[in-house]
Amino acid sequence: MTVITRFAPSPTGTLHVGNIRTALHNWMFARARGGKFLLRIDDTDAERSEERFVDAIRADLAWLGLHPDHEERQSARFARYETVFAELRAAGHIYPAYESAQELDLKRKILRGRGLPPVYDRAALALTDADRARLEAEGVKPHWRFRLDHATPIVWDDLIRGPQRFEAQTMSDPVIRRADGSWLYMLPSAIDDRDMGVTHVVRGEDHVTNTALQLQMFAAMGVAAPAFAHEALLTGAEGKLSKRLGSLGIDALRGEGIEPEAIVALLARLGTSQPVEPHVDPAPLIAAFDFAHFGRAPAKFDERELAQVNARIVHQLPFERVVDRLPAGMDAAAWQAVRPNLEQVAGAAEWWHVVEGPVAAPAPGEDADYLRHAAALARSIDWSGDPWHTLTQALKEATGRKGKALFLPLRRALTGLDHGPDMAALLPLIGRERAVARLDSNAAG
Repeated sequence: MTVITRFAPSPTGTLHVGNIRTALHNWMFARARGGKFLLRIDDTDAERSEERFVDAIRADLAWLGLHPDHEERQSARFARYETVFAELRAAGHIYPAYESAQELDLKRKILRGRGLPPVYDRAALALTDADRARLEAEGVKPHWRFRLDHATPIVWDDLIRGPQRFEAQTMSDPVIRRADGSWLYMLPSAIDDRDMGVTHVVRGEDHVTNTALQLQMFAAMGVAAPAFAHEALLTGAEGKLSKRLGSLGIDALRGEGIEPEAIVALLARLGTSQPVEPHVDPAPLIAAFDFAHFGRAPAKFDERELAQVNARIVHQLPFERVVDRLPAGMDAAAWQAVRPNLEQVAGAAEWWHVVEGPVAAPAPGEDADYLRHAAALARSIDWSGDPWHTLTQALKEATGRKGKALFLPLRRALTGLDHGPDMAALLPLIGRERAVARLDSNAAG
């Protein structure tokens, strides 16, 4: 069996952290098993769906490296939905209901007031042909419900949650089509999963009840259902569901300097028992992906942890991966020199400014003579090899200084800072002329 997964976003907005995690896990599961990953645009809601969001979804997945093997659009499949709808209706699995939204709301309120679950009472099934004809003559258009089989418990073995069981009589027959003819999520999704050969549906635990209902739809269509994996929902760092997670999209993350590899590395392991590892190449993450590692506890998304992973990713990025985001003139050697000190690629510009100058060094104080001596030596040493160690060794022999007293005044005079990249890598970038000028200037106060 070829494993086939799907990511099925509605193009009513851009992708956020929760969507991205779902897409990633579907992609990883398929790749780990040599299968296929489908992108299905669930655009049945013509009023709210926008083409700009379709384009954004494709672009975001591409930026993350999640390339689908095939794409489908629900808006191109309405004829197929009509065919299956007619078949299910003829078989007695679908029936028309005529209650208004206000009438249904009143029924639910009455049931709750009696301490009963607000389950639809199937009053529409008691209508005669004459009743339906009268209502339609009055201009009342029906919505359509899928008739659940109350005699058969709904059971499945979830890949994350384990054995699941629902009693159909405790659930309302789901509305699958509105009075205006538009489709709701449930039936088209099940039809698509069947037709597209989807073998595994990976989604959030908020869809568990939907799965119970859709399992009966698969049975009504006479086909085997996919396997299901329902992941625990993400929570914010504060320990509760965070509204920010619903707005934290790719644009926001990219704007904050987050690399796609960092997002993949963190979300790949979020909710599992495995440690987060900053892999630039996702191959090890894919190879180790297994739903057996997932727990049922809410998965905590912490932006601080993402920033830490991002820094570790940046420290591995090759020059070719970032060259178009570096300041003019910055070459591979410069990138290699400053990379270990960066949290984001954009920070390279600050260090390139340190290289090119000018820099504002602190007053030399009692180190003025030492810096004048350093400037004289810097003029005379061989800069073709390792000028930093050549300079500091000569200064150590001439002054007896060592440790911080030897290195720190030089770093301050040359960079204006107390910390930063390895001076052995940075000094050749600064070069003899600028280095001597900075040492002379600082020594003069």
